[in-house]
Amino acid sequence: MHITIFGATGQVGKRLVQQGLIRGYTITAFGRTVESLIDEDNRNEKLIAMKGYIFDQKDIVKALENADAVISVLGGSIDGSDKSRSLGIKNIITVMQQKGIKRIVALGGMGVLNAEDDTYLINNPDYPEEYKLVGMEHLKAYEYLRDSTLDWTFFCPPYIVDEAETGYFITRENYVPIPNEYKINSGDLAMSMLNAISKAEFIKSRVGISKS
Repeated sequence: MHITIFGATGQVGKRLVQQGLIRGYTITAFGRTVESLIDEDNRNEKLIAMKGYIFDQKDIVKALENADAVISVLGGSIDGSDKSRSLGIKNIITVMQQKGIKRIVALGGMGVLNAEDDTYLINNPDYPEEYKLVGMEHLKAYEYLRDSTLDWTFFCPPYIVDEAETGYFITRENYVPIPNEYKINSGDLAMSMLNAISKAEFIKSRVGISKS
């Protein structure tokens, strides 16, 4: 399998690259500073490190050559002002639809999950104010996916701890997991995202995830 990873140099992206290579996948790792991925730990003939810009569709077209599936873990500013998450996903969706690539797993935030009354958590009056602007970026990215023709999955994690995978985590479609520890290791998040592709899980669903 050939997977293109957008945002490959972030804390989740690096874990995805490493775990994907261990699984034997060919990985196109796309980012603005991919030089950090070309080291002894990742030295592998199946790694294609590609420097590019998410707002340049020509770069996206090149990144998706021979891809069977896509993972987007795009980052951006905490105030959501740079629109990398939403417009980046929009550009990826456009090129995927043009090229006939169907499968994408993307990263959002917990606020896009359903509350028990089936409104978004981000609309709850108690939702932390400091996360609302970036949460609206995540919501917009989700809406682009929801309205696309792709086989999408949208992961909505709580606080991400930059630690290796343990294999101990729980997931729940469209809602916060029960119980919810309100944190997840970046390694476990990467593992679950790769599992969603390899096992064809959570098609056209949001995913809540937590340490267990």
